[in-house]
Amino acid sequence: MFPIAIGQLPSSFRIDKPASLLLSSCTESSSFHSRGGTPRHRRTPGSAGAPAFLKISYSSGSTNTGASVIVVVVEGRGLARGEIGMASLDLKCPELVLSQFADTGTYAKVITKIHILVPVEILMPDTASEKGKGTKLFNLITENFPGVPFTPVQRKYFNEKKGLEYIQQLCAPEFSTVVMEVQAKYYCLAAAAALLKYLEFLQNSVYVAKSLKVSFKGSEQTAMIDSASASNLELVVNNRNYRSDHTLFGVLNHTKTPGGARRLRSNILEPLVDVETINTRLDTIQELLEDEELFFGLKNAISHFLDIDQLLSVLVQIPKKETVFAEAKITHIIQLKYTLDLVVIPFKQMLLKNRNTALLKAYSTTLEDNRFDMILEQIKTVINYDTTYLKDSFKMRTQKCYAVRPNINKFLDIARKAYTEIVDDIAGLVNQLGEKYGLPMRTSFSTARGFFIQLKLEGLTLPEGNLPSEFIKVTKHKNNYGFTTADLMKKNSRCEEALREIFHISYVVICQLLRTIHEHIHCLYKLSDALSMLDMLLSLANACTISDYVRPEFTDTLAIKQGRHAILERIGRQQPVSNNSYISEGSNFVIITGPNMSGKSTYLKQVALCQIMAQIGSFVPAEYACFRVADQIFTRIGVDDDFETNSSTFMLEMKEISYIIHNASDKSLIIIDELGRGTSAEEGIGICHSVCEFLLGLKAFTLFATHFLELCQLESLYPNVENQHMQVQHTRSGDTGAESVVYTYLLNRGSSEERHYGLRAAEMTALPSSIIQEATTIASKVSQQFLARHHTDPETQRQRAVYHLSTRLLQTARNSRLDPDSLRMYLKGLKKQYEAELQTAGQAVDAEEQ
Repeated sequence: MFPIAIGQLPSSFRIDKPASLLLSSCTESSSFHSRGGTPRHRRTPGSAGAPAFLKISYSSGSTNTGASVIVVVVEGRGLARGEIGMASLDLKCPELVLSQFADTGTYAKVITKIHILVPVEILMPDTASEKGKGTKLFNLITENFPGVPFTPVQRKYFNEKKGLEYIQQLCAPEFSTVVMEVQAKYYCLAAAAALLKYLEFLQNSVYVAKSLKVSFKGSEQTAMIDSASASNLELVVNNRNYRSDHTLFGVLNHTKTPGGARRLRSNILEPLVDVETINTRLDTIQELLEDEELFFGLKNAISHFLDIDQLLSVLVQIPKKETVFAEAKITHIIQLKYTLDLVVIPFKQMLLKNRNTALLKAYSTTLEDNRFDMILEQIKTVINYDTTYLKDSFKMRTQKCYAVRPNINKFLDIARKAYTEIVDDIAGLVNQLGEKYGLPMRTSFSTARGFFIQLKLEGLTLPEGNLPSEFIKVTKHKNNYGFTTADLMKKNSRCEEALREIFHISYVVICQLLRTIHEHIHCLYKLSDALSMLDMLLSLANACTISDYVRPEFTDTLAIKQGRHAILERIGRQQPVSNNSYISEGSNFVIITGPNMSGKSTYLKQVALCQIMAQIGSFVPAEYACFRVADQIFTRIGVDDDFETNSSTFMLEMKEISYIIHNASDKSLIIIDELGRGTSAEEGIGICHSVCEFLLGLKAFTLFATHFLELCQLESLYPNVENQHMQVQHTRSGDTGAESVVYTYLLNRGSSEERHYGLRAAEMTALPSSIIQEATTIASKVSQQFLARHHTDPETQRQRAVYHLSTRLLQTARNSRLDPDSLRMYLKGLKKQYEAELQTAGQAVDAEEQ
């Protein structure tokens, strides 16, 4: 990242006075708080010398992990308790995001949304945390986010009328329809009022009128994945090493801009639920994969762009102290010109060719906006044509110095002439010193040292082995020396003074220019949106070129042929074993059994990852894939098998399963792995059985992995339950006769026939053989009793056959795209399958009578 602001933050931008203007003053906590610490004042989060919002990064595929989002949360009182208003604004991206929704007593939606935003600071009304008697919401937020500073703000600043006025005043014309959406959303308006007032106070700057992107996001527009499930599935963070890219985000992230990476991360954590939007994305990815010239051309064009969101965030703010960041403002106008040059010439031409998909056509229309040309032409009336953004610090300094065209300000021309003369003097001084000592010296520049002398010794030796005494501040790296002299330091000081004068005069000229283009600047929001979306879709298309992915379809059934685990496929040395998956309304509850290490957990995660990939508009690792859109994705996956912590493990299990039961709907996807292992076998089976019966009352798609084989009896009680197991093979050594187990990692129909696989694992330890034999004997007796009770009623089998036939006929009527002959063959096959199931039930009746 190229730091633009040089030096320490000026005092006018620091908060060095009491915070009574904004913060609660009822106790000693009237200053900004960091929970658990002493009251303290704080500057703009992320600042180190210069505020975070003044640092623009060059395009990079890696996402910026530095938190920069401030979140405000407010809850209704009295009868409105549970109605939540939220407002958030990223200091690196000038988009005000508003949300209002009703939440349950567990506040699951609030906690999930805050987890997704990764805030640098959370604001709430002071009444929520008054005198240590915090509300339930306040206590939950502080428990879940112990590392995030919390700031209480006086309740009077949560004013919905003021919030609406702010939005009407600041919202860019393109997004003005949001006013109609939020004018009756009192709580999110109140949160917006507090946030914008706080930012004005904290940053000592105000936003330009009609410059902010304001959006309202309801909780029903995306699928909800709670933070525990996101962690279990390793969507954006690897559980073993947080720096590892062995996550779903790491697999799919081939973005070239920070905006694209942010969008991909957001989409993974909040997948889409609208099938039309998903298919639009899939159409675009398909066109990118089919058109090689478009794919590589766009990829190359996007990689040259800066972070437009960060650029916008500084362009739409007006510091209250005008000349604070003069040099930074010059850099911003150069970056704006550089960006518009990319849009107007190569990027626009690349997209405006004949495109087939709706999304590319829409973005082509976006880039035809004549305001891009208009702003660029206005900039060129003041800024030199050949001025551009460069990474090299000295070249960029030169660009800033000569950015404003000559003859616009005569004082600026005089200051530049003086600066040029000083630089020439420095070059002349270095040449004189080189001739004086007969050494190959050259002038160099760094941001930290300014101009200094560099000497590279190649086959030369210094007289007496040392540099002459007039050279000071010497640094050495191998044969390279860096140093300066007293005269050079004086000239450097004069050079800096001349530069400050140039930057000050240039700043005045550029501020006048910015006033003329501010009214059009919000067209960059459209550009930012187009770039981040195209970058994300290119990244998803790129993932398809690395692995063999297929385009998913969307119906009322989950059907995956030869599906693979996306993360395991990327990191494994060998191709992972692929498996089929089928869940429908007729068999929406799948019980999976099998030994430890047979692949149950991997399979469960594989299905969930494929579902998420499909709903963000990505192709998936399979030969064929069809999904039902899930409104929520829940997982209960055991990650702690330490016997010493059984109690805490069990409580965690119960909390997670309670959350699922209270929030699951008919459209959810539920993944449960090893429930009830933290308590006794009887209690574990009892809890699992009752949880299964509750979930069977929903139409949610559920995958339930367990070691409790007693649960397999549910298949004989409920027609929508299906037993499946991970297959293993047994081999016997020809030399010793010892039996060993080979894991195939293949999923098959029916319950597991493996018995006592825990005892086989125990045999590998140092347990005495007498104990193993005794345990085997007892376990065999218990198994025989269980098998004797395992009985299927023939009438239940008949009803099951009828139920399966009816659900398959319904599915065919809804989703079939077969031609008449193929449909006739399929229906004949259904009939044969139905007759076979009835025959099996009849044989069971005959066996009973005998």
